[in-house]
This record gives sequence, structure tokens and C-alpha cells, in this order.
Amino acid sequence: MGVGREAIRRLLRREKVTFQTTTTWKASSDPDFVVKMLRVLDLYDRPPADGRVICVDEFGPLNLLPRKGKAWRAAGRPKRQRATYSRTDGVRHMLAALDLATGKMLYRIRARRRWREFLGLLQVLRRRWPDGRLYVIADNFSPHLKAEVIAWCEQHDVELVFVPTNASFLNWIESEFAALRYFALNGTDHRSHDEQGEAIGDYIRWRNRDAQPKRGFAINSKIRSPDWQANYPAKVSC
Repeated sequence: MGVGREAIRRLLRREKVTFQTTTTWKASSDPDFVVKMLRVLDLYDRPPADGRVICVDEFGPLNLLPRKGKAWRAAGRPKRQRATYSRTDGVRHMLAALDLATGKMLYRIRARRRWREFLGLLQVLRRRWPDGRLYVIADNFSPHLKAEVIAWCEQHDVELVFVPTNASFLNWIESEFAALRYFALNGTDHRSHDEQGEAIGDYIRWRNRDAQPKRGFAINSKIRSPDWQANYPAKVSC
């Protein structure tokens, strides 16, 4: 006698078995992981009174290509994008900053993402907020570590706060990039970088109109547990 679907469903529920997707996880190999993580979380939870906390990162590369996406459409009438085998006009990169005090984003689109472009973004931030110390959270991308960048920051009261190696999830701006990709790029087929840049700009202006201060980063999440992060490789090793 066969077993019905409902019996299987009840059995799985009773045994607390769920259908799950297998994903990968790269644990940080940074020997100073805990110290750096706690420093970043402290800036998120208790922004210093003497300045402003800003998350920065690069987004891209921005190619000109058809992008898949989801949208509401009439049944039986799916939209199709053209196929491409060559991509012309090069790429662009977006350098962006997320101001935690207001929740607003600032961005620049550039042809390259060298230390000069990163320094240019920092200079824009300093002009935007000329008073007080800037606490800039960034990853360990080599242009961020350039001697010229470090020297300029020391001279202009800007503190670069680096997240641990292989721990970009601690940079709050990463979640904003996911939303940007979903709302501004998915399902598009821009034929020029100007057109694509306008779409990105329209989205950021739209989100900034109703932006709220960023508070409560990853509350109750495992990534806030230093012991869990530090011991994760040991937990999954065989």
C-alpha cells in the first residue's frame, strides 16, 4: 500500500525536516576578525557624537547587456530579452556611500575604480560634511589601502574602518546594492552607459526621498556572535 502526500507531509513536519537550498559560506580568515567586527558593530550601534558613520563600496562592473528579471505581465505573454555574444562600450563602476545618520545614498559612476576614484569619493564626502570626523567603513580592496589615500584621510580627519577580510556582509551598504540591482537593473536592456546611469540615478533619488536613519543592523543574527563566526570552519569540517 502506498503512502499518501499528506502522511509524508505530517511525518516531515513531526521530524522537523524542511526542504532547503544548499549554499556556500566563506568564513573569514582574518586573524583580527573579532576585533574588527566588534569595531564595526559598535559604530553601527553607537554612532560617535563627534562625527558621522558612512559605509562605502564599489558596485559593478556595469556592463551593457540584457538582464533577466521579474515583473507583473499578462499570462502567456512572457517578455524575452535579446541574446548577446559580445559586449561593447566597455564597463563602468559605481562608487557609492551610505550615510547612516540619514539613510541616504550618494554615488558617482566612473570608467575605472582605482585609488584616485576612491579618493575622489572621499573628497566629495568631506565637502558634503565639512565638520566633524568621518568614520568610513570599507572593505580591503587594494585601492582603499593605497598610501596616498591613507595620508589624505589622516590630514582631513577621516578614519577608514576596514571590515574583516572576506566579511563584506558587515558592510551595511551591501544590502542597498541588492535592492539597487533588483529595482534599477533587473529586466533591463540599456543600450548606452548614459541610459543605464539615468536608471540608477532615478532609483537612488526615489529611495532617498523616503530614506530613514539606519539603525538595528542584523539584530538577533548569528553574524553578531564572535564565537559563532570564529568557530564556523570547525563546525563544518569533517
